[in-house]
Amino acid sequence: MKVVLQGVDASVVLSHEMTASQLRAAQQTAAQSVGLSVHFSDTLHAIGSKGPEMAVIPTGWFEMGSPVGEVGHDVSESPQCYVQVTRAYAIGRFTITAEEWTEFAGATGFRPERELIWSKGREPVVNVRTADILRYIAWLNTQTGQLYRLPTEAEWEYAARAGTQTAFNMGDMATCKDVLFKPNLPMPDETQKKWSFFPKCAAMRWAMEVGSKPANVWGLHDVHGNVWEITSTPWLPDHAKMPRDAHQNEPAGKNQRIVIKGGSWFDPATAARSAARWSRLRDELDVNMGFRLVREL
Repeated sequence: MKVVLQGVDASVVLSHEMTASQLRAAQQTAAQSVGLSVHFSDTLHAIGSKGPEMAVIPTGWFEMGSPVGEVGHDVSESPQCYVQVTRAYAIGRFTITAEEWTEFAGATGFRPERELIWSKGREPVVNVRTADILRYIAWLNTQTGQLYRLPTEAEWEYAARAGTQTAFNMGDMATCKDVLFKPNLPMPDETQKKWSFFPKCAAMRWAMEVGSKPANVWGLHDVHGNVWEITSTPWLPDHAKMPRDAHQNEPAGKNQRIVIKGGSWFDPATAARSAARWSRLRDELDVNMGFRLVREL
């Protein structure tokens, strides 16, 4: 079914009106148009290793935010609005890992503050400031000859939803099999339609290795739970002024707060919904906050 979006002089198919096969086909077409595989990694020329694994995301329209009736809905997720992805882009299949960050640290001399807890191996890198992330991005751009950056909130949500309108990309309910969240704060019981605070899985004291939970249709892992993900979008209290182009942000001005998405191992399941958004200081550090990157195509 085609709809005409308010304020847009065109008939378009919304991403949630597409089947999983159509969504994958659109992804394949977008990748072929720029001569890439659907999932790819750039080479880090000075080191000879591979950069972050990326997934190509096709153009499209989607409805951002959540309806009032969605469990966990917050006023900051309103009003729902149609947003257009005007050009294809690539986004990390995983959050940046500690081992990927270690390559950067070894090449540039970056040293974390000694008192900070540090992740290892394939765990998401955490406790990094936005200023240090920008240093990592600059290094990655030099290494690859490509343009990497933090995603906008809309780019992140479009990629995470992968054509879904439900609370999570696997449906309106999520269990600890699908999402790493604080187990004593799950979604309401599916059958009894009430909240249950009895943990149905073991509590975690740290994030899991990336890729531990199933991927969405476009091949992205861990967009729900594990660690919060930093975006480039300045915090606004709702979506009333949300740009209708997914690649644009409102000017930051003196705003020192940014939007983070995805929830974490330390937060309730409702915080891991596609529409959920929290506010953090631009250079805040936390053991449950990491990032994934966008790469321009």
